[in-house]
Amino acid sequence: MNFFITGTDTGVGKTYVTKLIIESLRAEGTDAIGFKPVSCGDREDATILAAASGDLPLDEINPLHFHSPLAPHVAALLENTSINPQEIVRSYQELAAKSGMMLVEGAGGWEVPLTEKYFISDLAKDLNLPVILVAANRLGALNHILLSLGAIKAKGLTCVGIILNQLEDEMDTPMITNKGILESLTDVPLLDHIIHNQDFLSPELIDTLLGNS
Repeated sequence: MNFFITGTDTGVGKTYVTKLIIESLRAEGTDAIGFKPVSCGDREDATILAAASGDLPLDEINPLHFHSPLAPHVAALLENTSINPQEIVRSYQELAAKSGMMLVEGAGGWEVPLTEKYFISDLAKDLNLPVILVAANRLGALNHILLSLGAIKAKGLTCVGIILNQLEDEMDTPMITNKGILESLTDVPLLDHIIHNQDFLSPELIDTLLGNS
């Protein structure tokens, strides 16, 4: 099964989490690869996923790239072009046919625009993939997580789990309490709580993705 990795916002660690998942799955013998349909600014995220995926060609992992670090729709406008969602879907299908499992990483959050009327959420819907939600563990995370979960459900998709990503070494009160409070607010499982610079994932998370739990 393939999965769509989204975030509550930009800069919450989607690429880092996706990389860890790919590496963990490949260590278990699964031919897992990453797919970054659209990147804006540099291509560092796509390069990281390409390396984790067995050094696949960058343009295969990341078919659309814009130089401006903006929302894809805006970046495309500045470069006098537009995004064709069906071309993204075709690129996904071609790469998926050659892999055992694919992790598709979105751009920014759930409702980032790819065109004037087509959003990251629409791409996830067209790909019809279960969703993994990555959130930075910080003040405001609970609100952002619950809003994102509601939007994913409204799109008719299933969020299979949440990953809390600890971006800092020191933890304040919200960071300490978010995990426990979150588990009482939603029945969507917390798949993992990644501590700052942690380079491994819980066995339970990998079992869930492999369908072993």
